[in-house]
Amino acid sequence: MAIETPARIAILGAGPVGLEAALYGRYLGYEVSLYERGHVADHVRQWGHVRMVTPFGLNRSPLGMAALAAQKPGWTPPDEDALLTGEEFIAQYLAPLSRSDLLADGLHEQTQIEAVGRAGLLKGQEVDSSARGDREFRLLLATTQPDGHVREHVATADAVIDCTGTFGNHNWLGTDGLPAIGELDSTSHIEYRLPDILGRHRDRYASRNVLLVGSGIEAATNMIALSELASQAPDTWITWITPHACDERSPEPVIAATDARLARQNRLASVANRLAADDANHVTFYSETTVDAVIWHPDLERFAVSLTGKHGGDMEFDRVIANVGYRPDATLCRELQFDACHATEAPAAVGRARSAARGGSGPIEPFVWNAATLCTPEPDYYVLGAKSFGRDSGFLIHDGLNQIRALFAILGDREDLDLYATMKGLY
Repeated sequence: MAIETPARIAILGAGPVGLEAALYGRYLGYEVSLYERGHVADHVRQWGHVRMVTPFGLNRSPLGMAALAAQKPGWTPPDEDALLTGEEFIAQYLAPLSRSDLLADGLHEQTQIEAVGRAGLLKGQEVDSSARGDREFRLLLATTQPDGHVREHVATADAVIDCTGTFGNHNWLGTDGLPAIGELDSTSHIEYRLPDILGRHRDRYASRNVLLVGSGIEAATNMIALSELASQAPDTWITWITPHACDERSPEPVIAATDARLARQNRLASVANRLAADDANHVTFYSETTVDAVIWHPDLERFAVSLTGKHGGDMEFDRVIANVGYRPDATLCRELQFDACHATEAPAAVGRARSAARGGSGPIEPFVWNAATLCTPEPDYYVLGAKSFGRDSGFLIHDGLNQIRALFAILGDREDLDLYATMKGLY
């Protein structure tokens, strides 16, 4: 619903989409507070050694470019077709953007959002009523002070935009989506993300017996790095398992994307698939196989793993990398009237619309972001970024920019409001 400037907007999460949303809001004259539990772009930093699969031109906005050009005359941006690493993206764009005049004073790092609610209302009150929008949001925050102490306090806002993402909330290894037996106790020893296998984490994986689980682009990225490591440290061996069926004589564990913007991702998938087909690369590939139990033995510093399915049996591994995807954390909005897609945990309207768009044989695009897909039952509470796709891993930063443009047209009650188009001729 429309809110007039200078209304107060709280944005949760200072990743790429959170920063861009905050910038758009400030350009329009809103009072914006941007809260980040760690430091700017912490999730990007965790895979900072990895090269992005989309070019810089799809990961920046005209507003961001204008803000940086105004902040530092003579600033030279990366080439539009540059494939930056995560660390380069932070250093050359995200971090300078967070320090720009429009964002710096509203950025609150080291601030954990504990909960979000409505002043004076419980979740079950004023159900599906616009009257809830008459009450301000209350945010319980926990800020880590320079001396290490944590101070709890409350902030208020007229609108909340949740850009917290999913990267910090991994799925589980078990066949049915539940944790495998022993996984909860072993979680701290399992890698669920993208370790720097050829860099600072090399010694952890070199000359080790590694179990790699997954069939997405993260698994492909780790597979390529592990294979390169095995060529340098020949005692490195990789067992790669995926739950779906494929011809193990000519396997394709990673399925190519249909989105034309993901050419680099498909190249990585092709390389990883070739590695799976050749045991000369120190790789054994098993399809239709999942983890039933994973037990970490600290005295032996290795895992006892029970596999189930086509290649069931008991094995031992020094390291386990579980690229099993991510899911939204729903605890932030537990006191809000929010409904989630029953299949993906995305906002229900997004889940339904994406499911309908996926119904044909072609790619999901085009997808329309508007009031029907962005509004939730809780007035003025919105979910943008990777979290808006739920467990669906298909989100791109470019999608987030389209969401931002559509959302502020809703908040400004102007269908033709498009600051990106206004700036496009300049940047």
